[in-house]
Amino acid sequence: MMIPTPSVYTLAAALCLTSFTAFAQSGKTPVDLTARLAQSQTDASLASELMSKGRRAAAVCANCHGAGGNSTKPDIPNLAGQNPAYLLDQMRLFADGKRRFEFMEGMIKAMSADEKVGAVLFYAAQPVITSPAKNAALADKGKAYYDKVCFRCHANDGHGNNTFARIAGQQSVYLTATLKNYRDAKGGRTNPLMADNTRHMSDAEIEAVVTYVSSMK
Repeated sequence: MMIPTPSVYTLAAALCLTSFTAFAQSGKTPVDLTARLAQSQTDASLASELMSKGRRAAAVCANCHGAGGNSTKPDIPNLAGQNPAYLLDQMRLFADGKRRFEFMEGMIKAMSADEKVGAVLFYAAQPVITSPAKNAALADKGKAYYDKVCFRCHANDGHGNNTFARIAGQQSVYLTATLKNYRDAKGGRTNPLMADNTRHMSDAEIEAVVTYVSSMK
């Protein structure tokens, strides 16, 4: 899947700004996204309605994150199979400017509350496409490290929970950059637990962990 050209980004950003400004001027009370997500998880008809909206919204996201949330670019994360509460929280961080990427900020601000909740429900329901590790010995080293440290938050199967990301099957280049950014306090992402647990990781250990994690089902 091709990434949009700069002209597409410019047009989308302009549409995002227009939409968000109109919402801000409408005087509407912002929807509690967490409550809306919880409501959808106990109301099948609402969940179906929201997922339809989310599927349509995800058609734009597919330009970068791939069809069904399986990215074709190793430096762009998969969204497929991600925990909905975690993904919704990341959308909030982008919208609030606490996680910086101007294009993502604009896109998310332009989405309605139901589109946001629907998108996370849609992606959570999509299967993650994984491939076996090409270097089994390196993956074994990564598993040994993961089983001592990473499992505490991301679980034995790498699926995480409402607070911590699903990392099983995640894109390798994206994972490597993320771990190094946490370790080196770069890239604008902050998380005390991740900072503590990556501070002393060597590049070799990161490579091993990424090789294992990216191959997890």
